[in-house]
Amino acid sequence: MRPSIALTIGGSDSGGGAGIQADLKTFLALQVHGCSAISCVTAQNTCGVLRVDALPPAALTAQIDAVLSDLEVAALKTGMLLNRGLIEAAAAALAPVDLPTLIDPVMVSRAGSVLLEADAIEAYRRLLLPQAELITPNVHEARLLSGRAVETAADVEAAATRLLELGCAAVLIKGGGLRALRGHDYLLQRQGGGRWLRSAVVDTPHTHGSGCTLGAAITAGRARGLPLLEAVQAAKTYVEGGLRSALAIGAGQGPLCHWHPLLEPHG
Repeated sequence: MRPSIALTIGGSDSGGGAGIQADLKTFLALQVHGCSAISCVTAQNTCGVLRVDALPPAALTAQIDAVLSDLEVAALKTGMLLNRGLIEAAAAALAPVDLPTLIDPVMVSRAGSVLLEADAIEAYRRLLLPQAELITPNVHEARLLSGRAVETAADVEAAATRLLELGCAAVLIKGGGLRALRGHDYLLQRQGGGRWLRSAVVDTPHTHGSGCTLGAAITAGRARGLPLLEAVQAAKTYVEGGLRSALAIGAGQGPLCHWHPLLEPHG
């Protein structure tokens, strides 16, 4: 058996709901072999993040090189890259790679908490975004990267246009951070134009890791050979299923469930 292979580059979530752990669970659920390169180790649970320790950039480079030199990775994604050094290391390691690459610019949580160091934003713009087939910012991250206010649907569309100018092939702005745009994401492709993608709003407080999971599901779809639009649509359906079966664990915000997708894998 020779499964499709995907690589995730990002932070470890000790609570198992987001980051590398969510990505690998998603890959498994969608029948893709998952590899990982860890950038940061977090101490967190359903109530919040207690500590973040960044690995040395050389350690991240070594992990990425070890995977790519041996395994036939078909698609990859990046998640949490806490500082400029890690962004520079990831960008340098990925520069020679010609693969579908999803950049999830983990900068600000849906609730507005900043998740990276201040000087990293320009490094994202200059080094990583031009390498992306798709970037998947939430509305807060879209505001930081585009330099535009993002408060309405029209703002989302304008920010996506600005982000496309930074060099990526496509932008998916996740609208869940705005109450009026819950369940609405805007996809703008350099080849294919823009469209709003809608899904049902699932009324649950247990949404931890939903952004990571969406990016991982898109990456899994691309690893299995789905066209980008179809991979995004399938990923949204998968996340909706995970939210409908969300896990009410811990004292805070639980994660969505990764093993109850509404969509059978393609391929």
